Amino acid sequence: MDDDIEIRTNPATSDFGVLILRIGAGAAVIQAGALKAVDFGTVVDFMGQAGWSPATLAATMVMATELLGGLALLLGVLTPVAACAVTAAMLCAWAANVAGDAFWANPFNVPFLLAIAAIAVLFTGAGRFSLDQLLWLRAQWPTVIPVVLLVLAIGAAVATWWLLNGENPLHLNKP
Repeated sequence: MDDDIEIRTNPATSDFGVLILRIGAGAAVIQAGALKAVDFGTVVDFMGQAGWSPATLAATMVMATELLGGLALLLGVLTPVAACAVTAAMLCAWAANVAGDAFWANPFNVPFLLAIAAIAVLFTGAGRFSLDQLLWLRAQWPTVIPVVLLVLAIGAAVATWWLLNGENPLHLNKP
């Protein structure tokens, strides 16, 4: 038995993996935004009933972020900014899903997983198969950029929830 096993990594394989992650997460986020755009009045009514005020502003913000952020994530253009925006929107959507029950009742729903995917892309970069690489020759960004943007995304999600909804969405017990 040979103890010297050589592990090889292929950058093209990693870049292809990031491309698949971007396409999957971006498409799912675009779909969420498109569903809101198609029936915008219902979204505004739903958000108003859930305590968001002004509901039209909240619905517009989430719809635009999902459509534009999802598209930019899918294409890999301005990827750190897109991943930041998608992370913030998905953290708010996740909080909306867990707000009506104890936090631990359903913590790992679709918005949570999409936020994790966006954070993964934020830190890995868009990869070589992206418009970031094609336009700016930048498949990855300096480490400080994703760290600052992750903090910004979390801050934006908390500020959006607090300013437009006004209550803490996370509860240890059912409210």
